[in-house]
Amino acid sequence: MLTQLPIPDFFDPQRVGEVWRVPYQERAQQAQDWASQGIQPAAKDKTRVCLMAIDVQNTFCIPEFELFVGGQSGVGAVEDNRRLCEFIYRNLGTITEIAPTMDTHTAMQIFHADFWVNDRGESPGPLTMISLAEVEQGAWKVNPAMAYSLGNYMALQNFARHYVQRLSQEGKYPLTIWPYHSMLGGIGHALVAAVEEACFFHNLARHSQTNFEIKGGNPLTENYSVLRPEVLDDSKGRPIAQKNTRFIQKLLDFDVVIIAGQAKSHCVAWTIDDLLTEIQAHDPNLAQKIYLLEDCSSPVVVPGVVDFTEQANEAFLRFQQAGMHVVQSTDAIANWPGINP
Repeated sequence: MLTQLPIPDFFDPQRVGEVWRVPYQERAQQAQDWASQGIQPAAKDKTRVCLMAIDVQNTFCIPEFELFVGGQSGVGAVEDNRRLCEFIYRNLGTITEIAPTMDTHTAMQIFHADFWVNDRGESPGPLTMISLAEVEQGAWKVNPAMAYSLGNYMALQNFARHYVQRLSQEGKYPLTIWPYHSMLGGIGHALVAAVEEACFFHNLARHSQTNFEIKGGNPLTENYSVLRPEVLDDSKGRPIAQKNTRFIQKLLDFDVVIIAGQAKSHCVAWTIDDLLTEIQAHDPNLAQKIYLLEDCSSPVVVPGVVDFTEQANEAFLRFQQAGMHVVQSTDAIANWPGINP
């Protein structure tokens, strides 16, 4: 059903940038009432559509939280999520399944400050980029205290060198020390309330379980993409992590995959890039069923420090040239290229 639906009265666009409790029981009854107006269960969809919402969590999307993605406008993620919520409600009868990815971290991870120290025992500050040369020269070393929780110190030090070397060899972003964020058990880890509410409402109105995909818990590698971590093995070729082959196959089985979320320059771009790699290995024509909601993602911009807007735009252009579609959430799905109403 490609017909656009009205947005429920309970949705308040002014609260998208706030943290609050979703009134589940009330929304459940409203979803039941909504479905009774002629919305069919997702199991009856002839065209199966997945909306992958990447890391729409408080830590990235609420002002004053750890890694708020403001983009160049300064309010990027808030406006992105307002449009994303409206997109979900308007297309409730078309979206078969929603798959939110959840960046999930603990304190002792290779991209957090406490993992590293210099000769004075000081840890790097947030957004420090650690290069291979700095690790080889000993400017940054693994904090010996890590061995208590993560294993043999020399093994950790050897792996750290291997890790930054692998990032350099594969042309990835240098190892970045991120502020503590998306901490498991913390409020920053939770989905933005307005998005959670939209997913919950969709879940019950369509009888389609929201498919939460967890990523980022491995202490020895970054995990921008939900489909694979940045580094898969140690210096001897032994696996330390693996691709999310189950989810990759699940995505490829859908007729249409729509992608939105944060940040456009990092977790969104890396996930799409990994998906494109899998598509090109199977059948390059599959790229044509991927749709990128350009107005529901913003790049990382830290005024006066770093601006990844250009890199994000270049990535989306490359995805488009590979056959994916860059679309706007405000346009009717029926009018998107390649969609047969």
